[in-house]
Amino acid sequence: MSTAPSPTAARRWCDALQQKLMDAIDAAWAMADGSDDPAVIAKAREQARLAGQIAGMARKVLSLDPPQPKPANLPGFIHEAFDRLDAATAPILAAAARKEAAEAGKPAAAQAVAMQNALRKLKRR
Repeated sequence: MSTAPSPTAARRWCDALQQKLMDAIDAAWAMADGSDDPAVIAKAREQARLAGQIAGMARKVLSLDPPQPKPANLPGFIHEAFDRLDAATAPILAAAARKEAAEAGKPAAAQAVAMQNALRKLKRR
């Protein structure tokens, strides 16, 4: 089973900064929420605005970091889950197809046959 790639230094820095910014915004909110004084509210607004500006700069720094490679293959447990789902739903889908064919009294449409063949090639049904 593959593991997620470890975060880069830029990602760790950004995560730590994000926590600081969230704490600063919470403190500004608490300051503004607990007062009716316009000066206190203005100071809280300025602190929140500054946090937003710093967050914008942090996004720019993080964008310089190359994206992490995605795993080439899905982990095994996801394949197993799809296989179990396919096994559980195959009889239901087959019965529904037989019922539709019996009700229609004619063979499946060419498009449906093509789709079933494509799914079979992908080993999905």
